[in-house]
Amino acid sequence: MKRTACLILSLCLWSSTVIAAPRQDHAAIRAVAYTYAQEQTRTLPGEVSIKIGAIDPRLMLDACSALTAHLPAGAKLQGNTSIGVRCNAARGWTILVPAKISVTVDLLVTRKPLAQGSILAASDFTLQRGEMDRPNLLASPRQAIGRIVKYSLGAGQVLRADMLRTPNVIRQGQTVTLALPGNGFLVSSEGHALNDAGAGADVRIRLATGRVVLARATASGSAELAR
Repeated sequence: MKRTACLILSLCLWSSTVIAAPRQDHAAIRAVAYTYAQEQTRTLPGEVSIKIGAIDPRLMLDACSALTAHLPAGAKLQGNTSIGVRCNAARGWTILVPAKISVTVDLLVTRKPLAQGSILAASDFTLQRGEMDRPNLLASPRQAIGRIVKYSLGAGQVLRADMLRTPNVIRQGQTVTLALPGNGFLVSSEGHALNDAGAGADVRIRLATGRVVLARATASGSAELAR
């Protein structure tokens, strides 16, 4: 009886060994996530640091030879984030791998207090090494010089795009030439601007007929109607 029980136990162990599918190596998953992050951040300015987090060792996944990575909806390749790794097989699976991506660049920092309405010059800011850890941070002097400060800023503040605006090229009440570009031709008319607008901003224009149209202000002070 004892021998029979041992034989049954041995057969069960042998059967489970044969049937059990090979498990996916977590290191390979992390490597795919790392390579994806490298490729996606290759064109970013400054120094990029990528750290791929650990995967729960209790997680058992079927081995897969067709792994691909992707960025989950709503995720960004910046700060603490996640990178999706998918097994493209009949019995596929998807896992989110934790990651931290840091980008260090020269940021624009104010040298002195700046009053609302000031037009920025190169002497108003300096470059300071820092992490691009928030959206809209400015990293090039070209992004700031000649722009207008929306509200008062203190010394030592990191400049963001939403702190500045472009100078107005169209003033409310001004007569504006409105152009409608076509294929090989240009139709133009005149109207009166109903709001101030900087280059590239929307401007509402009242035509001689009384009709109000929405156009885009150009650097020359005219406006273009989208086709």
